Amino acid sequence: MRELTGQDLREIGLLKHYRIIRRWVAKKTNLNHADIELLIYFDCLGEFRKRDFEDGTLIYSWDNRRWNRLLKDGWIVKYRGFTGSRSDKSYSLYKISLQMKNIIQQMYRIMLGKEDIPTSKRRNPAMKRISYSDKTLAAAIGKVNSDKTR
Repeated sequence: MRELTGQDLREIGLLKHYRIIRRWVAKKTNLNHADIELLIYFDCLGEFRKRDFEDGTLIYSWDNRRWNRLLKDGWIVKYRGFTGSRSDKSYSLYKISLQMKNIIQQMYRIMLGKEDIPTSKRRNPAMKRISYSDKTLAAAIGKVNSDKTR
């Protein structure tokens, strides 16, 4: 298997439109940017514990409700739980939900140019163009979709 270098990533333009794609996912899922990046990190880990979550959030803005919100909204699901004493609960394993896995895979396909960002109002709330930020995001999405070098 060939080793990827920084030059290879630059040539394929992997991160060229990452910011626009991340803004689209944030609009679609009602998650903030830190939550999306954290869930991408957990997708790379596979299974994780709450302690891994605490370590992963060290560089993000402080949000003491993040864990409970992601768990309650179904972005993180319990993979294997432990019953018993309180200390056993810290060993429960979690993973990101199938829905979030699919969204992350779609992000990768869009970054690689295999798929376009949806432009229908039903699949993309930014296309309703209600606010100024929606209008600018919709224009940027149009440019990303028309860029065939990504």
